[in-house]
Amino acid sequence: MRVLVALGGNAMTGPDGSATPHEQRAAIARAMEHVADLVAAGHDVVLTHGNGPQVGNLLVKNELAAQVVPPVPLDWCGAQTQGTIGFTMLDTLEASLAARGLDRRVAALITRTLVDADDPGFTHPTKPIGRYLPQEQAQTLIDHGERWEDRGEKGWRRVVASPEPVEVLETPTLLTLLDAGYIVVAAGGGGIPVVRSAHGVHGVEAVIDKDLTAALLARAVDADALVIATDVEHAILGWGTPDARPLGRVSLHEMETYAADGHFASGSMGPKVEAALRFVRSGGTRAIITALDRITEAVDAVGDIGTVIEHPVTDR
Repeated sequence: MRVLVALGGNAMTGPDGSATPHEQRAAIARAMEHVADLVAAGHDVVLTHGNGPQVGNLLVKNELAAQVVPPVPLDWCGAQTQGTIGFTMLDTLEASLAARGLDRRVAALITRTLVDADDPGFTHPTKPIGRYLPQEQAQTLIDHGERWEDRGEKGWRRVVASPEPVEVLETPTLLTLLDAGYIVVAAGGGGIPVVRSAHGVHGVEAVIDKDLTAALLARAVDADALVIATDVEHAILGWGTPDARPLGRVSLHEMETYAADGHFASGSMGPKVEAALRFVRSGGTRAIITALDRITEAVDAVGDIGTVIEHPVTDR
């Protein structure tokens, strides 16, 4: 089975959110142990990952150095974090595979994701990123061309576009590597956001939801399953209420109904559910939302592990 696994950026920091190089490497090593188990179970694996904490670190460096050197744009931040996380995943996954006696090659791709230059997000950016700052510090960054908004008592915060992903441009290269037997890391952080113009492709200041890109990429590589690895074993109906209950295996229609009824918060489980729905709606066999340490059991359908969204057999 070909499986695309989407790892959250917080899976690459310490348990307390620490993002020191040591803690990040240790967290990635732990994550790769579970990926290696999935490979050992006989599955063909593609990996993508978030980069929120890592980009957040770069933004703080931008802020602290803004009066000395120009801030690094978001597309560059995405490329830098893809490189750093990618090479760390290569090192740690190769070690985990070797420990299991598996001779598999791993590659990491610097990956661009095409977005529409006319996406409304560019006209009305609403995605908040980074820290709150006092106005005088924000002004330095505004002078560099960034957009910041007054958020009242908390201070000022940067807002950027969050456009819809249209196409992962390195898909042909990814498929070539998969055909050659590689495990591939691609589209980290949702991909480096780029637009196409008369002068070719160029990067833009934006943030792409990594789970939505994962759904797009999973279909592009003809994955049998999209696995969104998170910190809980199931999506929950009625979260925070006495009626809360975990969701197991559900049909596409059932999950669409739950989502429409507002069961999944936009800042946490909502984007994961939307990505899972898009994958299955567009023809994917099944999407799984579950804890990172249960991904192999969920893919192999061992017990009632994870929230599994699929078309009913009669609809296939």
